[in-house]
Amino acid sequence: MKRLSLKMKLTLMYTFFMILLTCAAIAVLFSLSSREVLSSVQNTLENRVQQSVDDLSLEEGELRVDSDFYSVTRDVYLSLYDEEMYFLYGKVPYGFDSQPEISDGETRRIREGSREWYVYDLSFRLEQGYTVYVRGITSVTDAEESFTVTLRFALILLPLMVAATAFIGYRFTRRTLLPVKRITETVRQIRADADLSRRIGLKGSSDKDRDEIYNLAGTFDDMLSELEAVFNREKQFTSDVSHELRTPVSVILAQCGACLADQTLTEEQKGQILLIQRKAKEMSDMISQLLFLSRADQGRQQVRKEEINLSELTEMIGEEQQLLADEAGTGISIICRIQPDITAKVDETLYIRMLVNLISNAVAYGKEKGHVWVTLEKSGGEVKGTVRDDGIGISAEDLPRIWERFYRADDSRTGGSHSGLGLSMVKWIAEVHGGWVKAESRPGEGSVFSFGLPAEEVEK
Repeated sequence: MKRLSLKMKLTLMYTFFMILLTCAAIAVLFSLSSREVLSSVQNTLENRVQQSVDDLSLEEGELRVDSDFYSVTRDVYLSLYDEEMYFLYGKVPYGFDSQPEISDGETRRIREGSREWYVYDLSFRLEQGYTVYVRGITSVTDAEESFTVTLRFALILLPLMVAATAFIGYRFTRRTLLPVKRITETVRQIRADADLSRRIGLKGSSDKDRDEIYNLAGTFDDMLSELEAVFNREKQFTSDVSHELRTPVSVILAQCGACLADQTLTEEQKGQILLIQRKAKEMSDMISQLLFLSRADQGRQQVRKEEINLSELTEMIGEEQQLLADEAGTGISIICRIQPDITAKVDETLYIRMLVNLISNAVAYGKEKGHVWVTLEKSGGEVKGTVRDDGIGISAEDLPRIWERFYRADDSRTGGSHSGLGLSMVKWIAEVHGGWVKAESRPGEGSVFSFGLPAEEVEK
């Protein structure tokens, strides 16, 4: 199951709490409103009846009723009765057919079929001891139905509010986390191309605009600047040391050659000088590789591509490595299975160095009288090659680190003759050609190094 992103988690959390708060508020509101609506209806009824007495008067012994008494205000119907409960004036709502007894000053709730009514009676004593009763009637059912309609409208509106809340929350969260996305993308780009000169570059218009995330981005940029400076100093140090070591190592090799030419040396002395010469040669090779990688890091390593017949070149490299393996006396056989007439634009020197490093590694870590298989084929627009051995293999823990400089999975099998720089060079050479390289291995069964280079069709 795919894990939710941070912005989705924040959006869901924000939406959940907003829905919870809204539902709680609506529940409380409607719980109170239901009672408030009925209480308001009662108050309106009583106020309307009490105000209606101002519309009554007795003139020359005759009862006068103002025209406002007949109007239905706020759904309240008024009717006038004498002391004998004889209807005099007013209106009675449709559907109210009963004639309940007068109950002065009391609001009653009366059911008529499927409808309910509030009835409020008020006595009013006119001049000359003449008493009348004003009755107000209003529908409880209509008020409740109006409240129910409001409730249904709120329930319909609630999903829209949820959707709007989720949308606004998502947009707000996305905008808030946009700097985090830029930080992540910058880190990925740095990891992909190892370019420490990249920066996130988030800048607020003022210090007030710089929140915690902007401060984090600024701190991250400062850290990248420091790292870049450290790596640049390291690269320069490697380059300087390599240059400085070339001269003394060259002198050691030259002096070893001169000493070996002395016929007066004993066999023991010659053996000691040969040992010094071999170690100095290893140091010279390591310095050469360091200089190569230093120039590559600084972008000064030249790549001169030209159309090369890789099939013939690979065959030649395989034969040369077989001769070196025979001289070492390991009994390892190098078997080439190469598709003929494969051509591509590559730097011939770099290609030779890449393949030599792969094959020499396979021989160095192979078992006695083992095998190394070298294949090359063209598939689509890519040249694919493999170097496979049946040697000691590489453990799963070591496999991801074999491309690191100076890293060696097993020093004991090579006697320290490998510097741990060869695979770093292989990786750089493949990538500078726009290709790739990968390794697969199982301890005790051997390793397979595969590489791919872009191929270009040869014009005929």
